[in-house]
Amino acid sequence: MIATTLDGFVIDLDGTVFRGDQIIEGAPEAIAALREAGKRLVFLSNRGNISRAMCQERLSRYGIAAAMDEIVLSSTVTARYLCKHAPGCRVWTLGDPGLREELESFDIVHAEQPENADWLVITLHETLTYRDLNDAFRAVRHGARIIATNADRSFPGITGDQIDVAGMIGAITASTGAEVELVVGKPSALMAEAALSALGLAANQCLVIGDSMESDIGLGKRAGMKTALVLTGSTVQAPVGLWPARPDWIWPSIAELASIARDKGERTV
Repeated sequence: MIATTLDGFVIDLDGTVFRGDQIIEGAPEAIAALREAGKRLVFLSNRGNISRAMCQERLSRYGIAAAMDEIVLSSTVTARYLCKHAPGCRVWTLGDPGLREELESFDIVHAEQPENADWLVITLHETLTYRDLNDAFRAVRHGARIIATNADRSFPGITGDQIDVAGMIGAITASTGAEVELVVGKPSALMAEAALSALGLAANQCLVIGDSMESDIGLGKRAGMKTALVLTGSTVQAPVGLWPARPDWIWPSIAELASIARDKGERTV
């Protein structure tokens, strides 16, 4: 099978399209090639500290156009989960402002004080202060349940791997003795379902492209989608040995898509 014969493409962002604040060479051209071929796209990211509007603007800066309904973040899926399963709840957030912006776009109310929150939502916090941690601590100590946008230990940045949401979770669970009730992000079924819903396609018509064996390839395999691992982020060399979630393709980068479309051929793994 040639990857470009599939109809839907689920594309990761960090380590696949971006690395830190830099675009990965060839990514805009690969995405443009898919659009020219009439493919359906969704950008699926474990980023929970940004909103869809922020993500849309970031993509646009690099010449990648994306409709709002083509962007699914872990913050988006967290908001939808709370709307469905805890309507009318009040939340406190431990994370950058983009999380609160995304929750508010779904009319989820932010509590006036940590002690009044029904849920603590934890995501990446790149400007973390002691006060932020202590407010989250207070929320949980007064009964707030914990939901996390994801539990990734690190994410790829320009200078190497950066600490991710697992560090924020650890600080709160260690200090309160409470447990996280739900982790929303990849490789969860919640994220896979959201991606397929956005595409309007069956799993066997779709390809997941990402840099993480655990979150991207794991999500695709569990959901029944084809998978392509790119070596531009969390994974920088092809995995060896036996892997329970071995990808269908391994590419140097997402730029491989453009050459596949041009040459009409590729190697499977």
